[in-house]
Amino acid sequence: MGRAAERVSVRSMRIGILGTGNVARALAHGWSAAGHDVLLGSRTPGERGHLGLPVAGLDETVAHADVLVNATPGNVSVELLRSVGASALAGTVLIDVGVGLSDDYTELSHPNSSLAEEIQAAFPRTPVVKTLCTMDSTAMVAPAGLDGPSTVFLSGDDAEAKRTAGALLADLGWPPSSLLDIGGITSARGQEHFALLFMGIANGLGSHTFNIKVVTAP
Repeated sequence: MGRAAERVSVRSMRIGILGTGNVARALAHGWSAAGHDVLLGSRTPGERGHLGLPVAGLDETVAHADVLVNATPGNVSVELLRSVGASALAGTVLIDVGVGLSDDYTELSHPNSSLAEEIQAAFPRTPVVKTLCTMDSTAMVAPAGLDGPSTVFLSGDDAEAKRTAGALLADLGWPPSSLLDIGGITSARGQEHFALLFMGIANGLGSHTFNIKVVTAP
């Protein structure tokens, strides 16, 4: 555990984002603006031409990517990844930002585990990093727009994959001081389970755009 490593330099990368929703589109715009080659992946790419972003089928998106991002609903993510196949995913860093929730947002799909753990168990040759799931899409790509610095968490078993994820977070505007490595992939359940508190905070604030900051004793 501890603060994530200082930012490492990352060349322009090919990023494949699985999903075409608000989160996927926000991340695509953010990383494209930072100079990365981003492709969105959809089961129905022909119906997504109105998005104004490059969209391809799942297989093509995975083949395109140096780094994959799972931005699909957490209750369908593993099934979707299995449709691509473990061999196609092997060796590719997968950044998971998904959370599995019921339709009414009151229950978790993985109450005793996490989506990230399930993905890592299903695809052991694919290093998984959990991050960005404790905030909305606006905060993900514009942390400087919040009222002061805040914290973004990283969970995963592969140190190099975490360094890659941390560098891509930096390209979205997250300074090294905001990154907090909280441990292995099992710690991802803490990030995902925060979703229930997130909904309560959003209800209290009347807004979904906020984040939390870990404050330590002096």
